[in-house]
Amino acid sequence: MFSKILSGVEKLGHFTLMNLAKLGEMILFMLNAVRHCFTPPFYPRLILRQFLQIGYFSLPVVGLTAIFSGAVLALQSYSGFSRFNAESTIATVVVLSITRELGPVLAGLMVAGRVGASMAAAIGTMKVTEQIDALRTLSTNPFKYLIAPRIIAGVLMLPFLVLIADIIGVMGGYLVSVHSLGFSSGPYISNTFKFLERIDVVSGLVKSAFFGFVIAIMGCYFGYNSKGGAEGVGVATTNAVVAASIVILLLNYIITGWFFG
Repeated sequence: MFSKILSGVEKLGHFTLMNLAKLGEMILFMLNAVRHCFTPPFYPRLILRQFLQIGYFSLPVVGLTAIFSGAVLALQSYSGFSRFNAESTIATVVVLSITRELGPVLAGLMVAGRVGASMAAAIGTMKVTEQIDALRTLSTNPFKYLIAPRIIAGVLMLPFLVLIADIIGVMGGYLVSVHSLGFSSGPYISNTFKFLERIDVVSGLVKSAFFGFVIAIMGCYFGYNSKGGAEGVGVATTNAVVAASIVILLLNYIITGWFFG
């Protein structure tokens, strides 16, 4: 009996130490990547390419997510608030929910699924096919060439995507409220901006910058450390998306507490 307890404690300790080692490895990777974002040489063409990959090509999925989220939010708010004769607050609820929470979080999760997986797959394929080792033989730092452009683009482009998502999401709520629920256009627009404050929009943009950093770091880290051929690349891609999504939700709670706690 005592030996079984010791065996269980040993396994638990091994599991804990292994995960702490992975966490430390990830933190060192993150610090190294951030350092290379601020030191030359830079690769403007690669950064611009990542701007297009992360920002421009993510616009359709982010826009569709935002407009349907705003529309559904308006419908659900009307269904609940009509019981208390509080339909006039729907415009305020929609704009605050979109700018504070739904815009940043949904855009972050969509981009994590699209871009984070792409980063992990691209870098992971280069890792298992020894292309990263070839970069080193050509005196090219992989962090400078592969990781720093993705981090810079992620941090800068996510706020841009979230700002567009905010506008489209509020428009989705407006269209449903005016054309389906019978609200008057003028009062609805007035109520939309009546209680909206600068901090509501700024908090969402700050969140999105952190989310962009997390997406890029997770995609690059798991791709850079992938091994085992095609199967290893698939595992790295899955882990990158799952880890980025979990950290986004955790950071969303922490940053919300900073701004509104």
